Amino acid sequence: MASSSSSARGEMEKMGIDQLKALKEQADLEVNLLQDSLNNIRTANARLESAAGALNDLSLRPQGKKMLVPLTASLYVPGTLDEADKVLVDIGTGYFIEKTMDDGKDYCQRKINLLKSNYEQLFEVLAKKKSVADEAGMVLQSKVRQLQAATTS
Repeated sequence: MASSSSSARGEMEKMGIDQLKALKEQADLEVNLLQDSLNNIRTANARLESAAGALNDLSLRPQGKKMLVPLTASLYVPGTLDEADKVLVDIGTGYFIEKTMDDGKDYCQRKINLLKSNYEQLFEVLAKKKSVADEAGMVLQSKVRQLQAATTS
């Protein structure tokens, strides 16, 4: 890793100030986009964890149990649990499929595992991009100082 970092710095040392500015801006933009993606994954993961918990809670309730059913995040209506062994799973873009309770739990767990894997991969990419942005910033500052020293001499 150190050799690839030093070779990247060597390449940056050969660049002009304008090129370094462009490289730093591009790397900073990519870092921001990756951070947004990580935040989105965290949000989706939290929603799936909540859904998995709700499925687990629902599976423990007896048939005929009265409960409040969420229509939106803040609107609940009274209902009665009819069949706890079948659930509707939102698979995206407004599509729902009926699954057994166990299949619904398995679906949530697979999605959670996928998101965790994606999060870890994106985090590694983010660390590398941040390193490039930091390195470009240091080389740019060094070149600007050299230019200022040359012009004041």
